[in-house]
Amino acid sequence: MQLKTMTLVFMALVLITFACTPPPAPEAVLPIPNEHQIAWQEMEFYGFIHFSINTFTNKEWGYGDTPAEMFNPTEMDVRQWVRVAKEAGMTGIILTCKHHSGFCLWPSEYTEYSIKNSPWKDGQGDIMREFADACKEYGLKMGVYLSPWDRNYADYGKPEYITYFRNQLKELLTNYGDVFEVWFDGANGGDGYYGGADETRWVDKKSYYDWENTIKMIREISPSTIIWSDAGPDARWIGNEHGYAYPTTWSLLLRDEVYGGMPEYAKKYSMGQENGTHWVPGEADVSIRPGWFYHKSEDNQVKTLEHLMDIYYRSVGQNSTLLLNLPVDTRGLVHEKDIEQLQKFAAQVKLDFEHNLAEKKPANATNTRGGSSKYGATNTNDGDKHTYWATDDDVIQASLTIDLEGPTRINRFLVQEYIQLGQRIKAFSVEAEIDGEWKTIDEQTTIGYKRILRFDPVVASKVRLNIIDAKACPVISNIEVYNAPLLLDVPMISRNKEGEVSFKVADGVDVFYTTNGNDPDLNSAKYSESFVANGPTIVKAFSYDPVAKRKSSIAEKSFDISKKEWVIKSKDENAVNAIDDSFKTNYAIEKSKNGKVELLVDLGEPLDLKGFAYTPQQAKSGRVSGIVTHYTCMVSNDEKNWVLASKGEFSNIVNNPIRAEISFGKIVNARFVKFVGENVADKNKAIIAEFDVITK
Repeated sequence: MQLKTMTLVFMALVLITFACTPPPAPEAVLPIPNEHQIAWQEMEFYGFIHFSINTFTNKEWGYGDTPAEMFNPTEMDVRQWVRVAKEAGMTGIILTCKHHSGFCLWPSEYTEYSIKNSPWKDGQGDIMREFADACKEYGLKMGVYLSPWDRNYADYGKPEYITYFRNQLKELLTNYGDVFEVWFDGANGGDGYYGGADETRWVDKKSYYDWENTIKMIREISPSTIIWSDAGPDARWIGNEHGYAYPTTWSLLLRDEVYGGMPEYAKKYSMGQENGTHWVPGEADVSIRPGWFYHKSEDNQVKTLEHLMDIYYRSVGQNSTLLLNLPVDTRGLVHEKDIEQLQKFAAQVKLDFEHNLAEKKPANATNTRGGSSKYGATNTNDGDKHTYWATDDDVIQASLTIDLEGPTRINRFLVQEYIQLGQRIKAFSVEAEIDGEWKTIDEQTTIGYKRILRFDPVVASKVRLNIIDAKACPVISNIEVYNAPLLLDVPMISRNKEGEVSFKVADGVDVFYTTNGNDPDLNSAKYSESFVANGPTIVKAFSYDPVAKRKSSIAEKSFDISKKEWVIKSKDENAVNAIDDSFKTNYAIEKSKNGKVELLVDLGEPLDLKGFAYTPQQAKSGRVSGIVTHYTCMVSNDEKNWVLASKGEFSNIVNNPIRAEISFGKIVNARFVKFVGENVADKNKAIIAEFDVITK
């Protein structure tokens, strides 16, 4: 009897133990990230520094022929760069050690084209050393950009160059400390100085660099370094230079189909693939100004707070990291206006995510893996990134509800997958319980490392995440809910062809402005209707919330002469779109038999011209076409006798399709301007958003 009792007790203990043993974790859905990729993804927001000899020639791409003596910053302070990045909340910073011009910011022993032959510090300086020391001082991770294309080196295009390229890479990886990311540009081959050859050299981007062995070398020297390029192998370009990932962004890539600089990459591969063979997450790169390098003409074109916040939500908030560029000026400093906007941006991000309204609130789900609390719904709002909610293997569609414990105003929803087990979610929706009734707030596709939804404010008692479709059982590690405050941004200033200036702001917001160059205040003119400014004019304005008594910073826009009297010499009625002072309209010009396009503008009267500006097609996705890459500009006063005013290339305009300003180098008096597109990328037509002349 005693033996029977003991047996029953033992069996009961076994059953209890078995019942308390949680089910096994879900099997990983391959591919998955390695530990270095996870650490990189968690950095989320880091900086880029563009500074080179280009800074002193006012160019985006150096040709490789500028003497090293041109490099001479007057107030160089590398610590300032890193301090600014740290104060903005950046976790790391990448330096353009060598851009396409071939000029090196460290005293490389393999070339004379570096700072060792510049006047700065009598050739004894080493910017890379100062950069590495500053990153260590401020606790930021350090990255390096080394351009595979070198427009200065005589052997570029030959096998010997690959040895040179790798030797320089070794210098950067072995002499300055840990490197979190190596950044390889996809711009490879074309015209250049090449040691005085002054010719065009194209390379086979797929095979010339022998990337396999270069990657092997990096792995041997620095195994934890993330290698970035179009093809990765560790992280990839997001396909545009606007800082935007996509509503559907997979961290998976068909990596073996991709190579650096491939023409079809942006359209076919940059958003990732659901059936991708390798884990290669996206990085969204963008500059705080239109250009990557510093140009004084862009001092009033630093991105607005609204624009920067939109970039944040469409990069970090769409399963990507954000790489934000700060162009260093000729002094050797990050400009004051860039710092001002960066500080506002950092403050606004902090405000938007200051109070997590879902933290540790009651949560339940329609299905929990094995019924175990180890995988319960409360794991999504417990503040622990290592816990997660998971369903049974055969359950794809499921819901998780968080009780906000009373009517709560919300306008942001943040959700993360536990990516250590792979990216799974293919479709999801978010609902809010409003006055006892469930209403759909949003429906989206991928989640990945992080997804942040923005929506109009609602007062909800509960929020619900619905997993609609997935590659396997959902594994959700984090959910957060916020009520982000109103963003009071600067007014958008615009002018039409007739010279009429207007402002755009949110409803209920006033605008105060000046046109005399002085800063406006509450005693300045209050905007009520558009006004005319035909001559060169500087407009300054700020937004004002009369209820909260808050005002924005001052926006400034400088206008040249209006285009009221301008005429395009063309029978096409859409030609006026090229001179209507709007980037939203375009004029498409067919190529002639010689492959060129031509735009002939009558300015209405002879003017003293300093240069011209060309703006290609604009699109938020960055996917534009018909871009003129090389140009000729002719001028005349009688439409018969033409004089060459300028000829050249629009550097990097395909990847960064912004307004390109060209100086004639002297004042030219002319009534007629002929703009010739010598080469048009990827289309039979040239698409022009706007053509301008520069008189002031």
